[in-house]
Amino acid sequence: MEAATAGEVSVQDEAVDKSTFKKCNQIAFYRRQKLLCPGKSSYRALLDSVTLSDENVKFQIIHEETKVLLQVEIYEIEGNIFRLKIDEASPLRARYKVPDVLIKEPTTQRLFISQEEAGILALSSVNGDYKLQVTADPFQVELQSEGETVMSMNSNGLLYFEHLQPPPSDRKPTAQSEEAASDYFKEKQEDLGLWREKFGSFLDIKAHGPSSVGMDFSLHGYDHVYGIPQHAETLLLKNTSDGDAYRLYNLDIFGHKIHDKIGIYGSVPLLLAHKPNRTSGIFWLNSSETLVDISTKAVAEHTSSRSAAETAKQRAVPLTDVRWMSESGIIDVFLLMGPTAFDIFRQFAQLTGTQALPPLFSLGYHQCRWNYEDEQDVKAVDAGFDAHDIPYDVIWLDIEHTDGKRYFTWDKKKFQNPRKMQEHLKKKKRKLVVIVDPHIKVDPTYTLYSQAKDKGYFVKDRNGQDFEGICWSGSSCYLDFTNPEVRKWYADQFAFKTYKGSTNILFVWNDMNEPSVFKGAELTMQKDAVHYNNWEHREVHNLYGFYQQMATAEGLIRRSSGKERPFVLTRSFFAGSQKYGAVWTGDNTAEWSYLKISIPMLLTISLAGISFCGADVGGFIGDPEPELLVRWYQAGAYQPFFRGHSNMESKRREPWLFGEKNTQIIRKAIRERYVLLPYLYTLFYRAHTAAEPVMRPLWVEFPGKTETFDVEYEYMLGNALLVHPVTEKEAKTVSVLLPGSEEIWYDFRKFKRMEDAGTLKIPVTLENLPVFQRGGTVIPLKTAAGKSTEWMIDISYELHVALDTEACAIGELYVDDGHSFQYLHKKQFLYRKFTFHKNILTSSCADESGQYQTSCVVERVIVLGFGKQPTFVTASSKGGKEKEVVFTYDTKTSALTLGNLALSVDADWEICIN
Repeated sequence: MEAATAGEVSVQDEAVDKSTFKKCNQIAFYRRQKLLCPGKSSYRALLDSVTLSDENVKFQIIHEETKVLLQVEIYEIEGNIFRLKIDEASPLRARYKVPDVLIKEPTTQRLFISQEEAGILALSSVNGDYKLQVTADPFQVELQSEGETVMSMNSNGLLYFEHLQPPPSDRKPTAQSEEAASDYFKEKQEDLGLWREKFGSFLDIKAHGPSSVGMDFSLHGYDHVYGIPQHAETLLLKNTSDGDAYRLYNLDIFGHKIHDKIGIYGSVPLLLAHKPNRTSGIFWLNSSETLVDISTKAVAEHTSSRSAAETAKQRAVPLTDVRWMSESGIIDVFLLMGPTAFDIFRQFAQLTGTQALPPLFSLGYHQCRWNYEDEQDVKAVDAGFDAHDIPYDVIWLDIEHTDGKRYFTWDKKKFQNPRKMQEHLKKKKRKLVVIVDPHIKVDPTYTLYSQAKDKGYFVKDRNGQDFEGICWSGSSCYLDFTNPEVRKWYADQFAFKTYKGSTNILFVWNDMNEPSVFKGAELTMQKDAVHYNNWEHREVHNLYGFYQQMATAEGLIRRSSGKERPFVLTRSFFAGSQKYGAVWTGDNTAEWSYLKISIPMLLTISLAGISFCGADVGGFIGDPEPELLVRWYQAGAYQPFFRGHSNMESKRREPWLFGEKNTQIIRKAIRERYVLLPYLYTLFYRAHTAAEPVMRPLWVEFPGKTETFDVEYEYMLGNALLVHPVTEKEAKTVSVLLPGSEEIWYDFRKFKRMEDAGTLKIPVTLENLPVFQRGGTVIPLKTAAGKSTEWMIDISYELHVALDTEACAIGELYVDDGHSFQYLHKKQFLYRKFTFHKNILTSSCADESGQYQTSCVVERVIVLGFGKQPTFVTASSKGGKEKEVVFTYDTKTSALTLGNLALSVDADWEICIN
């Protein structure tokens, strides 16, 4: 690699010492909250203050010692959601309330008082399914469904609320010696970090003093909890010990450790709890640094005896306590009552939005590295894919493509004619993605910098000057994306006339947006930096990347006058980021353990509403051995976002550089991905319209099967495919759980029915990855892969119909133009339903509101698990005449193949097997 030029930064600067980051005990608000131990709460509800409106129920609670009043508001929201808000009744100044994450103010339903007795307020929902019981002393809230307690709040007395106070210097001194008081204050202050907090050489000045909030929730009957990404951790959340809470604080941790609860690039404060008959969720809407403690235990539950002779029985039932602790803001929490996992996904999407529908090209394969050197390099890599007959859609340019890390520019030597380069890629029906980071080089001759500076668009430091930090471009300022005016201005920078050298095949990658500040505390921005409306950075930290991606996506939409769907990949994210594009798991390492952990990491992100997620194939840091690279391609081909990426210091690793045999296997994996795209695109349409995750843990599909609850190295892709990536070196077999004794599973490639369900040892070679199709499903595929997605528009379809125990199957296909918003504005789409029942396969319309012309046909149908060889098969389109169909039947696998069908995708038809 070249030596970094003066004022720039080298990759070594990013390799960090772990002591750069705080352990929980080094976080002052965590230490303060942990001084409050489980027990009787100091808060009492003032039930004579209750007011009821169509919107909510309000009352006050008082802290028995400090006498501070808090205002509690309880809402019931349409669709089995409850919201609990707690704020100071009369704060010294307004406290931060997270804006822009909820897509709209939720529609509320009136709660009714069902009974009032001394010290208890019972509220019930409109339909009477749910009861909320508020106990006055000590204050706690219990949420019941059909007489059973599902969740209780503050039952461990851990409600914690630091009310805003004037700074110590403004307070009236008392008669006692001020000196003694100030010494005592200093000592206490150092330990509790109330007004100033030190970490290493960094000092955080808290202009408004301590403002931490926290609360405990007990989940009754649950001992499996999931969610709260992003951590390099197991799917099933673990019990935390003192000083080892799950941390939600977006940080740039290069080569992060595995099995560590430190927060990495993104945060979604959504936790899911699951038991066989119910799934519940807690969405803690707070964008300041947040820590989550989890404790699962068995508690004795008394069952009342029917007669005096019968002694009361005891049974042990699980209980999970979850304690949320945030540095600032208010308590604003949504209780998602399910009762199914799919209900939870819908409820969360109703609040924060669904996954944006990606342009089809972005579901193809992406080739990236830090860095493709110049235009010649880009052309050579592009040609390499064609020469080796490997499909791909997008080539990526990292930071070196710019003029000295000035984003929205090009290196004049290496990329002399970026427009011509893009025209070349466009002719090949391919796209380009470039990196656009949020740090702006301090350089008065750089237009972006000088404009932003003149307009006051940068985040300020605590003294009101532009905050300056070191990043790739050397000394840099950071755009304040929390300001809507800055976002609008930023979006305008993507206009073709403004972003010189950009064309309509250029899309964007937002990196380093935690934000990353190389010489900052924990390599991020000082918490006392100041944003729009005078909010400190501590309040908005976890929203920074969310806002940059929002502005970037808006810019890409605007440059096409609202016609084209954007593609934006972001490293940092929050709840609701799904509305703006894709995320990835960040700077992973080329080791087997990182391939393995990527599966639970992606499942956790998917559970939190962000379906479009992936991990760098091959590992970003280091050099993967060929076997690991091959296994990573095979895994990535069956995950939502599929990108190969590598660090500047790693050896080149285009897919054809590892010998003919490995090239062949990687080619096969990538082609499988392309053939599967109709199914994947349909899953993304489901994610977009119904909030169903594309990649899901087994328990989501098999909620009653307890053996699936902790499975994290295999997953479902939609409801039809079970995938078990090979994550062990030199593996000869893989242990696969095929759930459900009543389910039938088929080998996805060989079409053979698996002998039985349960845990099976599946033999593997380097060439294969265990993938199984579930009986009862129909998967649409393309009959061949093309050079890129755009080359495949007219390639015909085939359907894989896997029969269940009743010899039935059902599936769907979604088709549109793959790139515009016409599906939305003009209803230009096809949504087809395929049903196999009583030996007849029918194609019908699943959504009459959509229409789309396509000349594409279904060419082939393969029926898996068809009992015996048929005598003859006929096909007929609606209003057309019947024609006989050629077929072959494989007695070994019981697979029936129907060929030369030429049945229109956009028409109703049926195939009868006699």
